[in-house]
Amino acid sequence: MMTVEEILYNEIKEFQASDRRAWMVIGDRYYRCENDILNRRIVRHTESGDIEDRSKANNRLAHGFVKNLVDEKIGYLLTKDYSLKCDNKEYIEKVKNVLGKYFQYTLTRLGYEASNKGIAWLQVYINEQGKFGMMIIPAEQCVPLWKDNTHTELYGMIRYYVQTVYEGKEKKQITRVEYYTDKEVYFYVLDNDHLIPDIEQYEGGPILHYKKGEEGRSWGKVPFIAWKNNHLEYPDVKFIKSLVDAYDKSRSEIDNFIEETKNLIYVLKGYGGENLSDFMKDLNYYRAIKIDDPEHGGVDTLTPKIDIQAAKEHFEQLKRDINEFGQGVPKDLDKYGNSPSGTALKFLYSGLDLKCNHLEVEFRQSFNQLLYFVNRYLAENGQGNYENENVELIFNRDIQINETETINNCVNSKGIISDETILANHPWVSDVEEELKQIEKERKSEEPPMFEAGDEG
Repeated sequence: MMTVEEILYNEIKEFQASDRRAWMVIGDRYYRCENDILNRRIVRHTESGDIEDRSKANNRLAHGFVKNLVDEKIGYLLTKDYSLKCDNKEYIEKVKNVLGKYFQYTLTRLGYEASNKGIAWLQVYINEQGKFGMMIIPAEQCVPLWKDNTHTELYGMIRYYVQTVYEGKEKKQITRVEYYTDKEVYFYVLDNDHLIPDIEQYEGGPILHYKKGEEGRSWGKVPFIAWKNNHLEYPDVKFIKSLVDAYDKSRSEIDNFIEETKNLIYVLKGYGGENLSDFMKDLNYYRAIKIDDPEHGGVDTLTPKIDIQAAKEHFEQLKRDINEFGQGVPKDLDKYGNSPSGTALKFLYSGLDLKCNHLEVEFRQSFNQLLYFVNRYLAENGQGNYENENVELIFNRDIQINETETINNCVNSKGIISDETILANHPWVSDVEEELKQIEKERKSEEPPMFEAGDEG
């Protein structure tokens, strides 16, 4: 029968070699524009094997499509302040106070992590001052042990990471392993193929999750929350990598061709030299060459050509494919003009909306799991029992609108719906209550309004 340590080691080994972790690394690389093209080598086939040919042009053009698409997605969904909807306003204020004023920033970072790696992990803890805290753990360090095939509940979490330490005056790297259950934490060091207790950290454990005064406490759940990019838990790059690689390669090949065809191709007839290197040496030094056969000999030149139009159409189609399958907003607005209508804008943003909907559904589920820990914290600190409260996390998207069209719709709605609803949908109004107060103030004022209704420039 295998020991717990042997099981944990096997889980780490399996995860380290998994396709899922490989995509995490790829997603992170491509967001940093460290595409595969940067590792390309030009090789020459010889009798002794393939060797790198450094005499050939090897321009490696990496394009930041993945970064642009991820930035667009996060900027659209997660940069405006979130909202919480609940009938109990007092509870909402307590939740916001526990999460802190920087939770929107945490949400944004979780969005980037999930988009680039397929899943993000948020660890909850109680700090030394007894305050509720959260920390994003790199996904490639986390090996989840799921209770179910749908990946909704954990029975354990393994975290492993490399740390630099000193032994005497020598610096070395060790791999530390932490194993979290719903009650305790165990600490190990990876020594060759074995896990041994890490005596430098709580003597290897186990210890409870946190302390309340001098008393150890457990959360009752594994203190890690998964924030998924989609139900497949794959990063955005997986769906467009082959297209990005094709674009990088094609553009690099064209760049190589242009660099290598700056010079003419020489066709030699009756050349008196021994080899081609002698020909180039004579040409560069003497600006002349000798011909053995004056009657039939000579030097002709060829100018290599490329079908620029075909290459351009290929590049443009690849860009459209990357944007379409990456579910981005189309950048070529020739069909829609400089000021697209509201209907056209909805069509332009349909792909991005669909992609963000998947992330939003997963993040709302994750937020509900986070509330379990927030409620435990509130209860243990005597701030009330809120287990049965329902809270909805609302993402306020940075939606682009046609202002002129929206304002005209507001004017035409006068008398059909309430003024408060009209103001709430007016693009220039950020605070409806303040705007209503200002309107009432101006009505009571004896000063004439700056603009009369119906005035035209």
